[in-house]
Amino acid sequence: MKITAVELRRVELPLVAPFRTSFGTQTSREVLLVRVVTPEAEGWGECVAFSEPLYSSEYIEAAADMLRRFLIPAVTAHPDPDPYRIASVTAPFKGHRMAKAALETAVLDAELRGRGVPLARALGATRDRVPAGVSVGIMNSIPDLLDTVRSYLDEGYLRIKLKIEPGWDLAPVRAVREHFGDDVLLQVDANAAYRLADARQLAKLDPFDLLLIEQPLGEEDLREHAELARLLRTPICLDESITSAKVAVDALLLGATSVINIKPGRVGGYLEAKRIHDVCQAHGVPVWCGGMLETGIGRAANVALAALPGFTLPGDTSASGRYYATDITTPFVLRDGHIEVPNAPGIGVEPRLDILDDLTTSAEVIKT
Repeated sequence: MKITAVELRRVELPLVAPFRTSFGTQTSREVLLVRVVTPEAEGWGECVAFSEPLYSSEYIEAAADMLRRFLIPAVTAHPDPDPYRIASVTAPFKGHRMAKAALETAVLDAELRGRGVPLARALGATRDRVPAGVSVGIMNSIPDLLDTVRSYLDEGYLRIKLKIEPGWDLAPVRAVREHFGDDVLLQVDANAAYRLADARQLAKLDPFDLLLIEQPLGEEDLREHAELARLLRTPICLDESITSAKVAVDALLLGATSVINIKPGRVGGYLEAKRIHDVCQAHGVPVWCGGMLETGIGRAANVALAALPGFTLPGDTSASGRYYATDITTPFVLRDGHIEVPNAPGIGVEPRLDILDDLTTSAEVIKT
């Protein structure tokens, strides 16, 4: 395999509505795309880093710099940049998993397109559609929240996730349960907004029969999560804390989690994401696919991953229209609560170049 050029393209898409979490409010999504060109095919990857280092230490400007100065030169200098070798090629450069994931995905997409193999098949998917959940941001009021949840249930989403933070936790959960009943699959996501000292408050969520509480404590607080797990009946799911298959095993053995949210960008790519899936499946631990407000490029690859057999819970694999009025690929549509898995080669979707060009804020091509 020979890489002849790599393009770094930045685009910005307005969100259909502001999305608020415990670490801030977004009204648009800035995205860094990676396009890898080979003699046989082109491949695309999406870097899921945000504009600012709030969800994690990574952010778009740093990811672009890392790709430009270190990762792309290392990979293109390799005599055979096979996607399954890229992780070892980029391993000397510490961290920057989101940047690494974007490049690895683009190379993997190009390689699979060249062979005519869909990503879902390459990963070992067993389904042609996946159940879809939806993430609901922090709202200005309970009535606003109930109206939003009602609209998503009416659309057919099979699971509701509420973002929470101190001061917005017990009341919204109680309101949703009272208005929509116990049959709604409901979970909450704290994005590391709490401390172990908040255990008593978090325990007040136990009576509401939640699927899980996602990342209540800090990213590095595995021991504290294990302590919290002993104090709650609600299962704890880790997100930001899980950065590799090794960390996933450590968290499971410590008792810090009983469910894992797998975000490929957060762990360095879809190949490492599959390893985490395999580890969890071997331990009988359920996993689900998280979301980072991806465009259709990132969403297509996530849906392929979510079709693996160990993904037994609905993920944040919502329809394109949940976030964007106009996506940069053919939009993903919710049908009977599910999203169809692309079956074309590679990630299975093509960017709509006219729309992509209109949304592009900068682009650079690195010849190799």
